[in-house]
Amino acid sequence: MADNNDEGSGKSYVFPLRNPNVTLNERNFAAFTHRSAAAHPWHDLEIGPEAPAVFNCVVEISKGGKVKYELDKNSGLIKVDRVLYSSIVYPHNYGFIPRTICEDSDPIDVLEPVLTGSFLRARAIGLMPMIDQGEKDDKIIAVCADDPEFRHYRDIKELPPHRLAEIRRFFEDYKKNENKKVAVEGFLPAQAAIDAIKDSMDLYAAYIIAGLQR
Repeated sequence: MADNNDEGSGKSYVFPLRNPNVTLNERNFAAFTHRSAAAHPWHDLEIGPEAPAVFNCVVEISKGGKVKYELDKNSGLIKVDRVLYSSIVYPHNYGFIPRTICEDSDPIDVLEPVLTGSFLRARAIGLMPMIDQGEKDDKIIAVCADDPEFRHYRDIKELPPHRLAEIRRFFEDYKKNENKKVAVEGFLPAQAAIDAIKDSMDLYAAYIIAGLQR
């Protein structure tokens, strides 16, 4: 158990986290409290009973796109964040896992779902550690758990090396024309991805618990 003191409020939040060095960010509480009447894909979609190994995920960006779509945390709608500055396109479909949150204040990212705006069951097969402008922004590599072509995959080493090279090169290059620095480390196996998802689930739960204690 870890204690987190809210500066200036005198309140102490108690919550379970595997990483005691992670603290709750005060600005994130708005996304948990200011909710619309409509269903919210981040909060209202269940992550699934088999998580963190197999989980539901929401698709924001389709393979081949140049537009960066992302979840609007307050409304739950998918908004246009920006158009990529370079000629490269997203090498794979891209989305997020509901009821998770990471150190960058967003739900944990996942590559390889299907159609934009839909959700599906996915299986984590690897992790791509990444630092985006000095901030941790890891990516889960996953396959559709119900696709007969890919559902037997259990680890990232089963993917063709060229596919991994495409993913890595895209994230190394996609912000260069914005003069923003992104560092991609080597790919890690499925267990590292499962651990990262579990940490993001725990952090999400910590915000829920702390919100009830406010």
